[in-house]
Amino acid sequence: MDLRQIQYFLCLAEEGNMTRAARQLNIVQPALSMQIAKLERSVGKQLFYRAAHGMSLTPAGETLATLAGSIMQNVDHARDEMARLDGKVSGRVSIGMITSAAQSTLAASTARIAAKYPEIQLLVCEGYTETLMEWVVAGQLDIAIVNKPPGKTLLTSHHILNEEMILVRSPNRTVKLPKTVAYGQLEKLDVVVPSRRHGLRRILDSVAAESGFSLKPRLEIDTLSAICEVVAATDMVTVLPGIAVHDALATGKLEVHRLRKPAIARTVTWVTHPRRIVSAAMSAVIDVISEDLRTAAKSAARFASGR
Repeated sequence: MDLRQIQYFLCLAEEGNMTRAARQLNIVQPALSMQIAKLERSVGKQLFYRAAHGMSLTPAGETLATLAGSIMQNVDHARDEMARLDGKVSGRVSIGMITSAAQSTLAASTARIAAKYPEIQLLVCEGYTETLMEWVVAGQLDIAIVNKPPGKTLLTSHHILNEEMILVRSPNRTVKLPKTVAYGQLEKLDVVVPSRRHGLRRILDSVAAESGFSLKPRLEIDTLSAICEVVAATDMVTVLPGIAVHDALATGKLEVHRLRKPAIARTVTWVTHPRRIVSAAMSAVIDVISEDLRTAAKSAARFASGR
């Protein structure tokens, strides 16, 4: 087994078609077929099911794809580190972000990264905490920025920030609320929050259970910007992290009420696979994004405290 065979194998696994994979690799199809056959003899397993409509991975192929993806990532990172010895920070970095983090700083962060590190190729996607962590485990992402999950995780976790979650509502409502609201009062309000698939909802449900009630939202919407729009136009309220509602607070579209009894906070972390090297390019990317997230959180906290 050599690196070229692994590269060919991963490309064929992704394309699912010998002709397309050969075209992608810029080689002739018989050469690709020969290398895949050699790889199967080397590992002593059939890696692909072959059919008229294309090719798909066998269980052995699925296992090898997971392992081989990690190998190729480490090879890429090794090349990046060698380039860094010449003063260059380069390479491909794939990163996943929870929506509350992405919508607050992604545009500014990626612009900074592009300007400061022109030789870094950056791939960014959004998703739920659990999904992003699964993609890191599978080798589909180098880094994920997530809400810190409860309990233990197989991934290596690095702290970014702790952030207060706040109640927000439209300032144009006739029924007034005090500046500080007990969390248990949510039981009596019309609430719109993310669904149970969302990491933020798990935090809210957990605190509600500890406070002796069950959260029964009027609406469940996973798009945080849509939640803000609904709250601004209705009598409903929501509870979200400050960075998710920063712009709406800055424009006066929403007003903030701090939560007490208890206060609620979420922890944002970045996670990596413990067996994968954190390259110079990965460090550069996460440093920029982490700095921007902390700056955004501090700005949102000033609105929450009334300063």
